[in-house]
Amino acid sequence: MTKRVQPFVALLRGINVTGRNKVPMADLRSFCGKLGWGDIQTYIQSGNLIFSAAGPELSLESELEQLIQKRFGLTIPVIVRAGTSWPDYVKANPFPEASETAPNAVMMSLPKAKPNKGAVEQLRERAKNGERIAQVGDAFWIYFKEGVAQSKLSPGLLDRVVGSPVTARNWNTVLKIDEMLKQAGKPRL
Repeated sequence: MTKRVQPFVALLRGINVTGRNKVPMADLRSFCGKLGWGDIQTYIQSGNLIFSAAGPELSLESELEQLIQKRFGLTIPVIVRAGTSWPDYVKANPFPEASETAPNAVMMSLPKAKPNKGAVEQLRERAKNGERIAQVGDAFWIYFKEGVAQSKLSPGLLDRVVGSPVTARNWNTVLKIDEMLKQAGKPRL
């Protein structure tokens, strides 16, 4: 029985930030092609990868993490979601008004593993400066009213409370990934 090829989104955590964990996107696309993946696209330098492959999300995460370790010498958490689930994330945004006026202040955070029970409540207890937090499915949505730089909700805190590595994308990036998925597999002019 052959596995069905379908689109996926891979989010790499903490690459190409302040000169650390450099992973050139052209190299990443090339190496992913050698894994047998197709329709490979990246968006900006912060580790947003769209591709088509067959297999479960966890296996694809592991393959990509091993590839990054082997080719770049980096241990980078990778979070993979089926492309078919992405429109549900877009529809689930609990902060539509803030997304219209301050799209860079609304973040969707996805954990690598199933979140700890009560994580959203613990994060809300630590929220300051008008920050609002909601959990919809496995996604944690945070509206950083005063901006991310002013927040005490650090990546390390999110990881500890949620129970696994978490990576976040702002609303503009969430929408761009959705747009790219809609175009995936269509002939490019």
